[in-house]
Amino acid sequence: MSKKLVIGVGINDSETPVLRAQNGKAVWLCQFYLSWRRMLERCYSSEYLLKKPTYSGCSVAPEWLTFSVFREWMQRHDWEGKHLDKDIIFPGNKVYSPETCVFVSPALNAFLNENGRSRGQWPLGVYWHKQLSKFTAQCSNPFTGKKEYLGMFICPNEAHEEWRKRKREHANRYADMQTDARIARGLRARFEAGHA
Repeated sequence: MSKKLVIGVGINDSETPVLRAQNGKAVWLCQFYLSWRRMLERCYSSEYLLKKPTYSGCSVAPEWLTFSVFREWMQRHDWEGKHLDKDIIFPGNKVYSPETCVFVSPALNAFLNENGRSRGQWPLGVYWHKQLSKFTAQCSNPFTGKKEYLGMFICPNEAHEEWRKRKREHANRYADMQTDARIARGLRARFEAGHA
C-alpha cells in the first residue's frame, strides 16, 4: 500500500500493485485504479485543469478519496468499456459521488461533451457564414456520424434554438436506448429550453 497521496488528495489503500513498469512505460494492472486516478486528475491536477478548464470547481466526495471505496462501488456497476459521468443525472453537477455518477458509453459521452467544447463567440451549433452574412445552424448526428445542416438565420439565438431542438431529438433517441432510467431522464431533460 502506497503512503503517498495520489494527485495530492487520494489514498491508495490497494494491497496489490496497480501498475508496473514495462519498457520504461507504466502499464496499468487495475482498471478500477485507472478510473479512480483519472477522476482525481480531472478535479485536482493543476496541469489537467489548465488544459481542461471546464473541470474547474469539480470535486470528489470525501468517501471516494479512498481507492477501495471507489473500487467497491465501481465493481457493482456496468463499467467495462464505459466512461464515468458526473452530470448526466444531475445537469451542472460538479461533485463525483456514488449518488451522482454513472457509467456511459464513449459515444454517449462524446455526444454530451460537445457542450464543453470551445466554440468561439457564437452559441452552440451556430456558425457565421461570411459570404451570406447569416448564421448557420448545424448539428452532429451521433448515429450517422455526419453533420446536419439545419438552416440559415439572421439571429444567432434563432440558429442556436434550431440546433437545440435537433440535439434534443438525438438525446431522446439515446434516452430510448438506455436501461438506466436515471440516464434516460437526464438525457431527456438536458436539451430542454434554457439547459443547453
